[in-house]
Parts: sequence; C-alpha cells; structure tokens
Amino acid sequence: MPREKGEKMIARNKKALHDYSIGERLEAGIVLTGTEVKSLRDGRASLVDAFATIDDNEVWLRNANIPEYTLGTWRNHSAMRKRKLLLHRQEIKRLERALGDSGGRTLVPLSIYFKDGNAKVEIAVGTGKREWDKRQTIRERDMNREAERDLADRNRRHRH
Repeated sequence: MPREKGEKMIARNKKALHDYSIGERLEAGIVLTGTEVKSLRDGRASLVDAFATIDDNEVWLRNANIPEYTLGTWRNHSAMRKRKLLLHRQEIKRLERALGDSGGRTLVPLSIYFKDGNAKVEIAVGTGKREWDKRQTIRERDMNREAERDLADRNRRHRH
C-alpha cells in the first residue's frame, strides 16, 4: 500500500486557544500502539483536558483521550494512558527554559494529525489567560465578525 501524503487533521483543542495565550509552537511525534493508530485513523480523539509535562528530559502527553479501538481484542490500549512525545534534545531544553521562568506557563497540545502517514502532535507553550483576557478576546472576535458582516452587507447592496 503506498504511503499517504499530506496532512489529515484528527483533533483540535479549541478550548486551549480560548484559555491560553499561545507562545512558541512545536511539532512532535507521538509513540502509539497499533490500536491507538487505528482509532486515530477512524478520527477518534479528544484533547479537551490534555496537557504535556517534562519528566527526566522526556516529554509526555497526559489526559489525551484516544478511545479504545472498536474492533480491538483483549490487547486493546487504555484510552487515557500517558504517551511519550518525540522531540530533539535541544527542543526539550528550549521548552524547559520557557516553562522554567515563573508566569503560569504550561505545555498545551493544540492538535493531533497525520503528516505523511505519521501521527504528530502540535504542542505550544501557553500562558493562562485571566477572566478579563478571555472576555477581551471574545469582544474582539465579535467586533471583527460584526465588521465583516457590515462590509459584506455594503458590498451586496452596491452590487445590485
């Protein structure tokens, strides 16, 4: 079977973009079992409460839910197990430095996808937003949406 090309999005963490100010982003490989890969190929995964940690110079993805493969046997994987992320040593050191300074930073997974047949996770250094930051983001999004709507309305009226 020929190897697939391009990217196929599996799961996106929309809540992370709302709850965190996103800084540096990195693409990491992920260590998976066979049934986890099959479950991902079916498009089943959730990053809602997921986060990443650095333990002993290794990066781990925690609380990511990859449901059990429906056709799996007794050798099926556990849905919420911690999964190792594959990064270069320099990238891990850079992440440790970014997380080291205080400031409420955490490693947040933004998405899981297949890239040229390999499962990848996009992680980012996120700084927690305060409640007023979230309201400000929502206000800006609503204002932009309103402006686009007005512009589209004006263009529609001038065409006729």
